[in-house]
Amino acid sequence: MRRRPAWLGYLSPGWRVERLVGTIMMVAAPLTARPGVLNGLTWTLLGLSLGCWLVFVALERRAPAIALVVAGVSALAAAVGPSADGTAMIMACVGLAAFSMSTRPSPLVITMVTGVVVTAAALSAPSAGDAFGNAAVMLVVVVLGLSRRQYRVQAEHAQQLLEQTRRAQAEHARAAALDERTRIARELHDVLAHSLGALSVQLELADALLSEKGDLDDGLERVRRARRLATDGLAEARHVVAALRDDVPPLDEAVARLVAAHGGDHPGQIRFEVGGTPRPLPPPAAVCLLRTAREALTNAARHAPGAPITVELDYRAGAVRLTVRNVLAGGDRPSPGGYGLAGMRERLALAGGSLSAGATGEGGWQVAAEVPA
Repeated sequence: MRRRPAWLGYLSPGWRVERLVGTIMMVAAPLTARPGVLNGLTWTLLGLSLGCWLVFVALERRAPAIALVVAGVSALAAAVGPSADGTAMIMACVGLAAFSMSTRPSPLVITMVTGVVVTAAALSAPSAGDAFGNAAVMLVVVVLGLSRRQYRVQAEHAQQLLEQTRRAQAEHARAAALDERTRIARELHDVLAHSLGALSVQLELADALLSEKGDLDDGLERVRRARRLATDGLAEARHVVAALRDDVPPLDEAVARLVAAHGGDHPGQIRFEVGGTPRPLPPPAAVCLLRTAREALTNAARHAPGAPITVELDYRAGAVRLTVRNVLAGGDRPSPGGYGLAGMRERLALAGGSLSAGATGEGGWQVAAEVPA
């Protein structure tokens, strides 16, 4: 839909009152003139002024440029027609006021037109006193019109600024929605890719054990493991969606629940510590740390089952750091370049954070993630 010009917004009920009053004055001025004051030429000029005024009112909405020219002609025609009782002066002031209040012409154009009309009124006056009085009244009318014009210009600028602000807010909301959808899609993709990949491997092993070797016990065990993977994948997907919502619990509570769930599903001691004063985090940062904690706990259960695990969440000045440490069993050493850690590192980088993983000096393994906050 074609956008309506901003200046037309001021053709409101106030505009209609102004034009109604102006039309009444233009019609009433010649009708109330004293008999014998207006001659044939003056009647012709005043009739031309009235006709131009009516054309101006009719075209101001549809053809504003033409309407302004007609308004200037209306004022000039009335100014040229002398009248001893001020009839022409009234009509000239009405036309000049309408012209000077318009926001379309520049101040220079308004000044030039005012000069022409005032000069014509002064030259047509019967005496020097009348010429001075007419010029003074017209200048006062123009000053008042320019004051009204300045108000309209400021209102027009305010309207344009408001529209620009609304458009900017709409674009910002649209960009935020797209970013939110992208984050949700990325998180769900990672969760489903991990879960479905592991599920596919277990089902292939079960198929091979049952169809080729006839090993019913091991095949059933693989099927049960696949079912657990599917259940865990669905639960993790729900956690991701919940973590991306505004009503998620604070990060320390979410990590505490994750640690408690891990301790209930796996043997061994697990400890959770919180340092500093917990504070709200942006959703991307909170999701990244929570996903890192889940990945690190999963790796610890895989490579060092039953080993003690320590999870630390440290709220520092300008950053939040998550550390997961465990003691490795035997000589097992997970590779720091694994797909899970690489994915976590990329996700943290998008949130402005960093990830480090490696062996500790006490025969253990440590994963540390830090995000600005």
